[in-house]
Amino acid sequence: MKTKNTGINYKEKLMSKLKHYETMFILKPTLTDEETVAQIENVKALIEKNGGEIASCLDMGSRELAYEIEKNKRGYYFVVYFKGNPAGIAEIERNYRINEELIRFIFIKYEKKKEIAVWTKMSDEAAKKAN
Repeated sequence: MKTKNTGINYKEKLMSKLKHYETMFILKPTLTDEETVAQIENVKALIEKNGGEIASCLDMGSRELAYEIEKNKRGYYFVVYFKGNPAGIAEIERNYRINEELIRFIFIKYEKKKEIAVWTKMSDEAAKKAN
């Protein structure tokens, strides 16, 4: 589909608006391994459903928290590097907030060229660790 006057494909135009993001979330330590994997897959599917393209993931595993959160002393950390539409981030965050198995999360947006270079480096390192 072509947009008016520009001759640029709609998909190309949408792709040019994708921003670089990193999201880290902490899952409750009381989940079984199967439940943890299911939660991670749900988050990945949620990102893709909202127009995100996952570049890489970093499974940091179970770690001790700096302070107790909801009576939990440990948590399962997971990081996802992705490109996404800024409008989709609000929906992903809404879903994070209603997910009772997530005890904390953060989104980081990379905009400047230096920041994007750092994002690319971290994403590549995460991909290497995953393999």
